[in-house]
Amino acid sequence: MSRSPLLTRRSLLKAGGAALASGLVLPSFSRAALANDTQTVRLGWGPGGIPPIARRRGELEKRLLAQGIKVQWVGPFPNHAPSMQAIVGGSADFSFWGSTTPALAAMLAGSPLAFASFNVYSPRSTQIIVKKDSGINEVSDLVGKRIAVNKAGLGEFLVVAALEKHNIDLKEVQFVYLNPPDAGPAFASNKVDAWAMWSPGVEISLIANDAKSLFFEGKDLDFLIDYSSLVVARDFAEKQPTLVRAVLDAYYEEGKWISEHPEEAEEFARQENGYSEAVRDLLVSYRRQNRFYEAGDQDFMADFQRAADWLAERKIIKAPIKVSDYSLKF
Repeated sequence: MSRSPLLTRRSLLKAGGAALASGLVLPSFSRAALANDTQTVRLGWGPGGIPPIARRRGELEKRLLAQGIKVQWVGPFPNHAPSMQAIVGGSADFSFWGSTTPALAAMLAGSPLAFASFNVYSPRSTQIIVKKDSGINEVSDLVGKRIAVNKAGLGEFLVVAALEKHNIDLKEVQFVYLNPPDAGPAFASNKVDAWAMWSPGVEISLIANDAKSLFFEGKDLDFLIDYSSLVVARDFAEKQPTLVRAVLDAYYEEGKWISEHPEEAEEFARQENGYSEAVRDLLVSYRRQNRFYEAGDQDFMADFQRAADWLAERKIIKAPIKVSDYSLKF
């Protein structure tokens, strides 16, 4: 996979039709057209990733307003699925850089969505966590235990990958399907033995519940299976290609700033989410780097297809999917 740190602006191509035979191709329009009237774009946000930092910092909104685009933040959403539901329901235009796994599941189910962009941030920090006093010290100790995961999402795929890596049959553990607002209290009250979760929820729980990491995505996976993704409705992208391009470029600038200013960025995230300074400091220690990709990057798309095939083979998503058919191509 090539590793270009920040995508440059590229001309949008003539629309290739409604069928996504080789990726959704957007028509070309002048960026200057946005300057004539103010448009409003509705951006989804949740506790983690780029949006809460951008929302608190305010520079993304200024950058877009200078182009005649007013930002309305929609959320917070606890995970990617409800933010995509908001797009389908007409209350949001963009999701919030959520997991590709539930996005693939939604697309397979018929949701009229497409990937606009992808963020490969490193290190990835989704983890399987357990209480320090649980007696669970290795992945093999999960046999017979209850593990909270979000269905067809980061949590489920990470547990499947961990069990497979340690030669444990899936039937030997009990998957408890819960969304984060329910999974956190269940883990805290010992109603489940382990929890697969992403940032910042996993770091909050590590500290608040005297927990420890059992399997860490960034170092324990053999290859990336999931990516952060920005999702839009296909018809919206076809009708508003200049707006989509402007939002992507604004997010890329924000991601670059976050990579270069981890202390300031994580303090903005702490202020937005209200967690402790100890959680902030743990997140700062990752010193994450954001790298963005679009469907025109063939190396990235090959890696993403490999990940989608892995998910389909293990029935985490219900069927194989050709990811380029559901990705905006510039």
